[in-house]
Amino acid sequence: MTGTRNAETAVWSKRLRQARVALGLSQKQLGIEAGLDEFVASTRINRYEVGVHAPDYQMALRLAHVLRVPVAFLYCDSDEMAHMLLAFYRAPKVTRRLAMATLLGQE
Repeated sequence: MTGTRNAETAVWSKRLRQARVALGLSQKQLGIEAGLDEFVASTRINRYEVGVHAPDYQMALRLAHVLRVPVAFLYCDSDEMAHMLLAFYRAPKVTRRLAMATLLGQE
């Protein structure tokens, strides 16, 4: 792995664990809910979280769905931006529209 790849994996691993712990899911529960076989679920999620392996994008989408986060959150290298992504994703539609209008200077 290159230095860039290690940094990307570290961010992804951190975000995955952060979202999983926030929901109170075990590694095994997360893996099973994302469609992994129950006999490999815990090990696979653990390897994602410690950065040994990285999932393909389809698996990232499935994990994000189970974790109730936008897939972009899992790849976000800024804590502030990750927090904003979650807040925006979880906000009601009217709030998202107002936030976009404000950010675009269209209030």
